Amino acid sequence: MISPTREIGSVNAFAIVAESAADIPAREALLDRAMGPKRRKKSSEKLRRGRRPSEGLALVARDAAGTVVGTVRLWDVALGEGGEAALLLGPLAVCPSQKSAGIGSALMRHAVAEARRLGHGIILLVGDEPYYGRFGFSAGKTGRLAMPGPYEQHRFLALELREGALDGAAGTLRAAGRKLKSGRTLLAA
Repeated sequence: MISPTREIGSVNAFAIVAESAADIPAREALLDRAMGPKRRKKSSEKLRRGRRPSEGLALVARDAAGTVVGTVRLWDVALGEGGEAALLLGPLAVCPSQKSAGIGSALMRHAVAEARRLGHGIILLVGDEPYYGRFGFSAGKTGRLAMPGPYEQHRFLALELREGALDGAAGTLRAAGRKLKSGRTLLAA
C-alpha cells in the first residue's frame, strides 16, 4: 500500500494514493475527458489490453473532497522476445480543470520513485520529450526498441532506474505481467 502524499497545487491540496476498485469509474471518465475517444486505439493500449497494471503501480490523485483528479499506471513489458523486464508508463492524465495544479508532475515523481523502490530497472513511455525530459526520460536509448503498431520513434522515451539497464536492449515490446481473470475487462483492472 502506498502511503498518501500531500502535494500542494496552486490552490488545492491533493493526495496521491494507490488506485482502488472504487476508483475505476472515475478513472475511466477522467481518461475519456482528458484523452478523448481515440485513446483505446494507441499502440500502448495493445500492450495493456488483457493485463493488470504492475503490482503497486496504479496511482490516483484525489483532491480534498476525495474526487479523482489524476491517474497514472505502469505496466509490465518485456524488451523483445525473452528480453529484459521493463515498465510501460501510461496513461498519465489530469482533470482538464486541474491542469496547472502540479498534479501530473507529482504523479510522475511518485510513480518513478515507487517503481525504483520496488526494484524495477526501466520505465518506457510514448510522449513529448519536452514534458517528460524533466523527469529524466529521453529517446537516447530507445533507437533499437520498437512498439507494436504505429508510433513516432522520437516520442518513444526511456528512463533507466538502474544504470546500464538499457545497454544492448533491442526488439519489439511485448506484454508481460499479470493477466486479467477471464471475463474481466480493462475497465475492471
